[in-house]
Amino acid sequence: MLSCFFNSGPSKRWTLPKVPQENGTQNINGHYVKLTQDTITILHTTTNDSNSVSYQNGTSELQAAVETEEKASDVQERRSGVRAQTINTDDQNFTFEEIPKHKKSNEDEDLIRTAIASNGFLPNLLDGEKLQMIVDAMYPKEVKSKEIIIREGTEGHHMYVSASGVYEISIKGKNINNFNDNRVFGELAILYNAKRQATIRALKDGKLWVLDSEIYQKIMVQSAIQKRNELVQFLRNVPKLNKKSDEVLGLVSDLLRNEFFFTGMEIVREGDKGDKFYIITAGSVSVTKRNEGKVATLTRGQYFGERALLKEDCRQATVTADAPGVECLTLTRSHFVDYFGDIDPDFIPTTEEKQVVRTKLKREFEDIRLKDLIPIETLGVGGFGRVELVQHKTKKQLTFALKYLKKYEMVKQQQQQHTLNERNIQMSCESPFIVRLYNTFKDDKYLYFLMESCLGGDLWTLLQKQKTRRFEESVARFYTGCVLEAFAYLHERGIIYRDLKPENLLLDNRGYLKLTDFGFAKTLPLRGKTYTFAGTPEYVAPEIVLARGHDKATDYWAFGIFIYELLVGKTPFRSNDSSHMTTYNLILRGIDSMRFPEVISRPAQNLIKKLCKSMASERLGCQKDGAEDIRRHKWYLGFDWKKLRNRAIKAPIGINLRSNIDTQYFDKYQKDSDIPPDDHSPDFADF
Repeated sequence: MLSCFFNSGPSKRWTLPKVPQENGTQNINGHYVKLTQDTITILHTTTNDSNSVSYQNGTSELQAAVETEEKASDVQERRSGVRAQTINTDDQNFTFEEIPKHKKSNEDEDLIRTAIASNGFLPNLLDGEKLQMIVDAMYPKEVKSKEIIIREGTEGHHMYVSASGVYEISIKGKNINNFNDNRVFGELAILYNAKRQATIRALKDGKLWVLDSEIYQKIMVQSAIQKRNELVQFLRNVPKLNKKSDEVLGLVSDLLRNEFFFTGMEIVREGDKGDKFYIITAGSVSVTKRNEGKVATLTRGQYFGERALLKEDCRQATVTADAPGVECLTLTRSHFVDYFGDIDPDFIPTTEEKQVVRTKLKREFEDIRLKDLIPIETLGVGGFGRVELVQHKTKKQLTFALKYLKKYEMVKQQQQQHTLNERNIQMSCESPFIVRLYNTFKDDKYLYFLMESCLGGDLWTLLQKQKTRRFEESVARFYTGCVLEAFAYLHERGIIYRDLKPENLLLDNRGYLKLTDFGFAKTLPLRGKTYTFAGTPEYVAPEIVLARGHDKATDYWAFGIFIYELLVGKTPFRSNDSSHMTTYNLILRGIDSMRFPEVISRPAQNLIKKLCKSMASERLGCQKDGAEDIRRHKWYLGFDWKKLRNRAIKAPIGINLRSNIDTQYFDKYQKDSDIPPDDHSPDFADF
């Protein structure tokens, strides 16, 4: 199927570490962990539950059972995007809601905590405060023998922890395993409405603890926004920043790192040159000078090293961590300058994206009506409809791609707002690197998108047809250049795309790439973030997995993954077992944990690593010069961007069409015999 056309200062509770952080460990969401090739060992967690836990870097036994059935083959299949229920919020007007609490005993709480800690994925997401909210929000469910808890192939909306009973795991009617221990299952459903990969049935009466996906989403979003607001309040204590707006301080907060310093550690030393600024979030420090001794004690909310932001200067005092240690937010001058350009009282620009003023102009082909078109051949099919190549009845030189969407299915799957959003964004775009949407129509059964026809097929098909299933660097450079121009156009207008992959890129008759399928695209408020999980699993950025809020930086992460896939033939985080959970664990471990194949040159490796930084604000493309920093990278040395924008470069792979209705680059499909029912709901009145 041609998937490119479809989408199928509040106080902080904390506990200081009781063990030193070992070499090779990382602090991931409050857990001090040691990473090896096969395992992640929790050495210490900053919650009250500090027991050491070791678990496989992968999945639960249920997932392992599923993986036994679904091994990845050498032949890649088209990948579908996933999306959680939309969270209608932005940082400016979000309303906090009370999270439900269900009373439970200490033993029940410990059981849930232990099950989550033993899971191969959830500890990456949940620190102390979020974990407690999750535990509080879970409610009990009594199950009877032979009762089906989750059914294979159905959409999931709940995560479970087994408290008692015996349960059977089956796939396609075949028993895979039984279990009677306390464990998490169904956890993928809380990230987004994923289809269940197995059936789980109770063999005896038992008890489960249940978490609704909607509640999980609220907990994660509210925690992320509250954390950002807390950082903004810390920044308000800094004289150079205290008159800036919350939106601007929110941007600065994205640059902050969290660091812990143990008792007696010299954080800065008098006389040394420094370029880092510190804000204390927990604990205290002693400030001393050589000739005066101790001159001050600084505590939570206070800061030091601020002169380093103005210029590289010698430290005026020594600052040492008091017992039992101190936690600080840190910001380096170089990081700040890279992002904003300079530092002075008015260092931050008042706008980030171009404010595009649009007037109502006559659109190309807006006079064409549905009755003027005749279908030629099907180009692709999807969950909500299909795409047909159509030709004008009298003006035979005019051909288009006409996307049909079944209104009944759109309403059933609650896709109304997504469809309107897709139409509005794509119709507003006029770029040679984006598929044009000329007009839309509707009748009782369908919504229609009249789009530019790109008859060279999609990039995914072209990639699979290569003997090595990868492109040479010169070819990849051209195709990635087309995508970068599309992203630069969108980001200047405050639009993030969120679903980059070869399946969503079409080739026109000259072999140039055009971005299509705007079902996951979103217009963000100035300097805003969005929190809904959206994207294709192998391409999603860590901040999406962690529900910390994301912006255009997630597109640049995906751009790095895209370059890798074109050069290697597969993505770096694609799991051998086809498990999304394994993929997300690999993503959270980061690009530096991956071994690059020899086919990727050093300059290409360097570019990919700079695009796939775990910290979003550090990614190439997210600094003050935006996409221009990527264009200047040494991997693109000698590439003529002006010629590309003028479409004056000859495409590396030619497209040979016999006519304007030649569909040789597309698969063949049967005629659609499924006639949907009429839909007269008011949801599409404005379509």
